[in-house]
Amino acid sequence: MASLRHGPRPWTFYALAIFFALFVLFLYGPMIVIYVLSFQGPNGGMTFPINGFSLHWFKALIEQERTGDIAGAFRRSLVLACVVGALTVLLSVMAGLGFRRRFRGASFVFYMAIASLIMPGLFVSLGIGIGFQMLGIAPAWYTSALGAQLTWTLPYGLLIMFAVLGRFNRAYEEAATDLGASNWQRLTQVTLPIVLPGIIGVALFGFTLSYDEFPRTLLAAGSTNTLPLEIWAMTTNVTSPALYAVGTVTTIVSFIVIAAALTAIALIERRRLRRISAAERTIGED
Repeated sequence: MASLRHGPRPWTFYALAIFFALFVLFLYGPMIVIYVLSFQGPNGGMTFPINGFSLHWFKALIEQERTGDIAGAFRRSLVLACVVGALTVLLSVMAGLGFRRRFRGASFVFYMAIASLIMPGLFVSLGIGIGFQMLGIAPAWYTSALGAQLTWTLPYGLLIMFAVLGRFNRAYEEAATDLGASNWQRLTQVTLPIVLPGIIGVALFGFTLSYDEFPRTLLAAGSTNTLPLEIWAMTTNVTSPALYAVGTVTTIVSFIVIAAALTAIALIERRRLRRISAAERTIGED
């Protein structure tokens, strides 16, 4: 059999390769620069060449008088992101299950729910902040900012759950019903375990979108800053590698959350495959 001979690659291949390489460099190059400069010594500056190597600027982050309330802002953002992620999961799953049955006005409710995606975040924040003030309630990161961020995370959670449940095979639920399972047992032991990877994805979206959300939080957070607002404030009064250290820390936290979510999904899939293999062996023995 004659061996296959490949001709020269078209010029479009090399053009796309160069474009991709430039894209990766443009995307990750500035991030790498920030990570490197964050490990400078006490006398380090904002640009190269790097002056020494130490963790000095990471220690400076906890000194409120030098870099602002980074520690407090970090704690607030973590708590807010966890709450927003949990509420996004809860409401998205409930809405996804509710939309499995058609009802009058379903299309109107759906489009109204995702309409906030096209609204400018700054105006959403302004409207919520003014609304709370008109009600005599002081805007705060745990009330008005929480609501503002949900207008951003919920539409994404809804779209993900609609896609996940749209691919769900209802034959599993019908089989559970035939075996005598109640509605609650069918939901908790069949439906939710199968769509659990999608639910984890919704939680990841809710957490990450809240963790770095700026415009919808700007005018709704009240007198205390979340981490993105604190970083923005630092750009106006901090001219030291401490600003780079903040970027390094926040990136590490983001990677930890993403890795935890992907690990959880992988473990769920592995456990599911083991159960399927065990069930097949049992059937084969019978």
